[in-house]
This record gives sequence, C-alpha cells and structure tokens, in this order.
Amino acid sequence: MIVKLTGFADEISPEMDLQLSVLESEDIHFLELRSLWGKNVVHLNDQELRKVKGELRSKGIKVSAIGSPIGKIGIHDDFEKHLKEFDRIIHTAHYFNTRFIRIFSFFIPESEHPSIYRDEVIGRMKILVKRAEEEGVILLHENEKGIYGSDAERCLDLLTACQSPNFRAAFDPANFVQCGVKPFTEAYPLLEKYIKYVHVKDALFSNGMVVPAGKGDGQLEDMYKALYESGYTGFMSLEPHLAADGTFSGFSGPELFRVASKSLKELLYSVGAEWK
Repeated sequence: MIVKLTGFADEISPEMDLQLSVLESEDIHFLELRSLWGKNVVHLNDQELRKVKGELRSKGIKVSAIGSPIGKIGIHDDFEKHLKEFDRIIHTAHYFNTRFIRIFSFFIPESEHPSIYRDEVIGRMKILVKRAEEEGVILLHENEKGIYGSDAERCLDLLTACQSPNFRAAFDPANFVQCGVKPFTEAYPLLEKYIKYVHVKDALFSNGMVVPAGKGDGQLEDMYKALYESGYTGFMSLEPHLAADGTFSGFSGPELFRVASKSLKELLYSVGAEWK
C-alpha cells in the first residue's frame, strides 16, 4: 500500500509561498485547493488561477482535488445560482488537471429531521452527478455536521440513490465523531466500497475537539489497517483544524500542520503503509 499524501494548504497560511514551503518541508507533493489570499476557490479569477498554476508548476506540486463549497448551502437556498458556481468549480478542476471535486449535501434546518428533505437532496445531487458524468469529474461527498449526509446511513443513501462511478465518498473520521458516529466500527463497513478519498482529521467524542491523527476517538489506526489490507492507494488529505474549525474553512498554521503531518506518517508507519 503506497498512498499519496495531500492536504488543505490553506490550513497553513492564506499565502501561497508559505503553503508551498511547508508542503515541501513535509515532502508532500499535492494539495487540495480550497482557498488562497482569503478567497474561496470558487471566487478565484482567471488571472489568479494562472498565478496559482505557475507557482505549483515551479515547485512540482499538483492539485489532488478541488475543496469546493458546493452543497454547503441551506436546502432552502437558491440552487440555480449554486449551479453556476458548480460550473466554475468544474472549470477549475479541468484547469488543474484533477478529476476530484469535494462536495456536500446541503444544510438541513436544525429543528427538522433530514428525512423530510430527502427527495429534494437526492434530486439536487442527481443533477450534480449527471453534470459530473458529462464532464468526466468525480464528486467526493464529505460527511459534514448539519448536512443531510452527516451520518453513515444517509451517506450510503446518497451514494446508492445516485449510483454512479462519478460519485464517491470523501471519508472524514472527525466529522463522524462530532456527529456521534464511530468512524471505523459504524461508518466504515457501510461506506468502504465507496471510499475514494480520505480526510485525515481526528476528534474527541467528549467535546468534539479536533486533535492530531491518532490522538482522538476517530479509530484511525484501525481504519488505516483496513485500508492497507484492502490495497487502498488513493489520497490521504490532511485537514487538521488544530487552531480553528469554521463552517467553510479551518486553520492550523505552519507548525501545527507539521504536527499533523508527523502524526499521520507515524500512523501509516505503524500499519506498514508507505506514502509518496
């Protein structure tokens, strides 16, 4: 098992030079593009995208996925406007030669059960998936607090209802912990065959606090052993959130990002996995 290391470089700094410097120091040759200079990826203009591409090329770093905000709107919000942003994200994915786009499944009002909105969520996801199939990109659904697909059962519901090789899971253990779900014993068995991307993030059941990989209740070592045995060779993306955890972004800073990277490598080493 040789996995590919990547990460949300905006967790290091909003500035690209520091992002790339830290990634180089950690021998990480990919990044997940979510934001730069305080701007979400969907709002980066063509000139900014060209600048990013040039800087990445000069450092030999590639984009593993677009960490998009698609699906991170309320279920009652304007979906047509959101589709225009989705088109921009697809353009950005093609521009950086990645097939992967991280998405979500819409925030549900806290006072209402997600099942009330199942048909609307599925309908929207099918539209996104059909577009992904037409464009040759793969949508990675991230389990996230407050959205329809916040638990394993509803994640599975989405994946089976849409039933497409262009729609897969970005498995986030910390998010499951924060939703009261045991990542390996409860979520992994249901979603294993759909996992195409793994977010490296751990958390505590007691207070939801995000901690370095292997230091929380995310059952990461058990999961990495299972991934190793299954022959997983995909991306493992550092999303540490060790200094701040926001709705649309997280932050760690250079030193805490290095702590997160070291913790991940120690875990991979402990299960016999290699990385590049």
